[in-house]
Amino acid sequence: MSPQPPAARRPSWSLAGGRVLADGRLDAATLTLAEGRIADGAGATDRRFDATDLLVLPGIVDVHGDAFERQLMPRPGVGFDLATALFDTDRQMLANGITTAFHGVTWSWEPGLRGAENARALLDALETLGPDLLVDTRYHLRHETYNLDGEAEILEWIAARRIGCLAFNDHTTGMAKYRGKPEKLAKMIERSGLDPRDFLALVEDVHAREPAVAPSVERLAAAAREASIPMLSHDDMSPDMRRWYRGLGVAVAEFPIDEPTAREAVAMGEATVFGAPNVVRGGSHTGCPAAADMVAKDLCAILASDYFYPALAAAPFRLAADGVRPIETAWDLVSANPARAFGLDDRGRLDDGLRADVIAVEARPGRPPRVVATFVEGRLAHCADGARIG
Repeated sequence: MSPQPPAARRPSWSLAGGRVLADGRLDAATLTLAEGRIADGAGATDRRFDATDLLVLPGIVDVHGDAFERQLMPRPGVGFDLATALFDTDRQMLANGITTAFHGVTWSWEPGLRGAENARALLDALETLGPDLLVDTRYHLRHETYNLDGEAEILEWIAARRIGCLAFNDHTTGMAKYRGKPEKLAKMIERSGLDPRDFLALVEDVHAREPAVAPSVERLAAAAREASIPMLSHDDMSPDMRRWYRGLGVAVAEFPIDEPTAREAVAMGEATVFGAPNVVRGGSHTGCPAAADMVAKDLCAILASDYFYPALAAAPFRLAADGVRPIETAWDLVSANPARAFGLDDRGRLDDGLRADVIAVEARPGRPPRVVATFVEGRLAHCADGARIG
């Protein structure tokens, strides 16, 4: 076998002329990237990026995004191959400043888009294509807790550390509540590809598994604790539910359903996640707490893209424009805080020696922020203005 050629050296960069967010302040400075890291005080660089009139910010860490499902199935029953969908999603995320992403992959008892076959295929595809994706992309397993048939295989994935995080979801109880009103379940029925009567019968059968759900969750949580895999509880319905999950070592409350539940998490030093689209739209579309209000009350530590990637870069600027929190600290909601909560201590801030995940953003009054450039581990992965490269 012939020897492999040495890997090409990654050029060093200086980002000059902009205002750099570091240590909670935005100051005029030059940021240097070398060998994939932030290089404070480095000398001459190979390339220069003109960041004049731009904000130089840490790359965005998205802990829950499932907008990639639109690339997989842009219309009900119309699917595309995984490679095309994942590469297109990669480009979308880069253009929106996301440098680390946890794809929220739901494995449910439902057939179709959120069924077992798709969950397995996505995991395999991410492992195969990962080296060719520019965003550091990880697998956020959204486990439907009534999916008891998947438990044994998920335990294998956890033991092999194939997943980036594990979230416990229960949408089955809500489906069962509306089984007499199929119009309320139209989206789920359409996604499954089943006849409405067959889908409702399946909901009935699955909901009957309720006594076995809690023991299954306990086994999965114990395995994830052993493997040091971060865990989230999704849509906690009450402080009691949050306390139950805390007892299992689930330290992140994702989209708590009301303010008392969020307060229960925060009082114990746990991270809470709300949706960036909620901030940008001015409230929840499902009647849940307004994310901006949760930020104002210090009850939200992390914002996630949820179903719309552009919202993540826009949300901190919306919070700043509305006087909720200045951009210098609002940006932590999409960078430093999610990195810390998920054990990614090498990113989320522009500190010397950390990963050079950096974005340059144009923020003009009356317009949404525009990500002009995205650097992932020191590599220029997206640029919307080539004239700035020197």
